[in-house]
Formats: sequence, C-alpha cells, structure tokens
Amino acid sequence: MTQPSKQRIRDSFAGAAHSYDSAAQIQRRICGRLAMGLSETTPGVILDAGCGTGYALRLLHERYQQAHLIGLDLAPAMLAKVRSHIFRLAGDVEHLPLANGSVGLYWSSLTLQWCHLPVALAEARRVLRDGGRLAVATLGPETFKELRTAFSAGDAYRHTLDFLDAEAVVAAAASFADVRSERAPQIAYYPDLKSLLCAIKAIGANQVGSGRRSGLMSRATWTRIEAAYEVMRQPAGLPLTYDVITLHARK
Repeated sequence: MTQPSKQRIRDSFAGAAHSYDSAAQIQRRICGRLAMGLSETTPGVILDAGCGTGYALRLLHERYQQAHLIGLDLAPAMLAKVRSHIFRLAGDVEHLPLANGSVGLYWSSLTLQWCHLPVALAEARRVLRDGGRLAVATLGPETFKELRTAFSAGDAYRHTLDFLDAEAVVAAAASFADVRSERAPQIAYYPDLKSLLCAIKAIGANQVGSGRRSGLMSRATWTRIEAAYEVMRQPAGLPLTYDVITLHARK
C-alpha cells in the first residue's frame, strides 16, 4: 500500500486548518458513532491521536470531565485550533512522544488510514496502561468508490488512497483483547463534482501518494469525469461514500 509522505500529509492538513471545521460534518458524525462504543469508566488520561482542530476532544471532555486530555496531531496548524486548556503535542502517531503505559484511553478517528496501521497500533498498545481501552475509526476499501469509478472514465491515475479491508484492520489489532469491530458506510452528498472535490480539499484529505496526476487535466477529460459521476446522482446529490471501520479493544 503506497501512502503519501509525512511531509505531504502535514502540509495538506496544515493548509486545511482554516476550512476543516466548516467541511467536517461527516467526520463529526463518525466521531459520534465511535463514542457510542466507549465505556462509562473514567480513563484517567485520554490521547486523541490525530486530533485535528479538537472536535473529538470536546466530545470526550463532556463525557469524561475528570480525565486529563492530550491532543496530538502531525500538523501544528491544526493544533493551533484546539482549545488552549487541552495539552497539545505535535507528533506522529507512528512514533508517539509518550511514556509506556501512560494512557487510559487511546482514541483516533479518521487518522490511521494515513499510517502503516500495524506500527500505529503497536504504538497505541505501548502507551496504553494495562486494561486501557482502544477506540479507533478508520476507512475501508469502499471509501470514495464513486470518485474512483468516475475518474477511471477520464484517466488511469490514482485519485484516492489505498485503504485496508476490514479483515486486515482487525488482524492488525490481534495483540489486543476483547476486539470488537463494526463496518458501516457513511455517505455525504454534494450538488456537483466541483463542490465534492472542494470539500475533500477543505478537510485536507486530497493526498493520494505516488501515481497521482501531476499535470493539468484537459477540459475534455474533465467533461468525461463529470458525466461518469452524474450517472451516480441520487435525489440528495452526488454521493461520496466513507467506508467506516471502527475498532474497540482492551490492552
């Protein structure tokens, strides 16, 4: 699986820091679903790995008001949007700047698809205390399937990430206990293709790694892609699927 470089990922999310909150409705919906699987026991220290502008941190604070919250993100510009009373760390989820056994709840929503998942989950396990909880939402292979189908009518370049399937995600969590997984699509709708692509860019999710188009697209190519996407139009608009895989587990 080919991933964008860390620098490209950091730059994309830094550039989206000012627009993320206005475009992240489906990301918030996924946070809400992930939170439904949490226990009521206060975890002490909570790490939000890939916290972005801090929406999940606010949700977690409301639920666990006595917990100590840590927000970690690769992009300092995203961290600058997080409320100042939260302890903020600029860092990589594959190399967490935290001590062994220091965290009671490891939370990560829509970040680990940008990582080498076994490495990120090994780091999660390292920083969790014995009995600590894992709550992760990531993306499966049906994510952005409409986008791939439409763009295949115009060119042979890569236009989305490669996403792991649910079996591979669960296998990467094999060192945890009480693993519970769920897979469910979340679908966003847009009035036209330009709006859809602008929304992806606004949340910083427009990096695809090697094989991407490096030059400008011709008008004829764009017209073919638009026409291919229009075939998939539904009453609510042009659909964009997020194939959401959630994991809950215990160390």
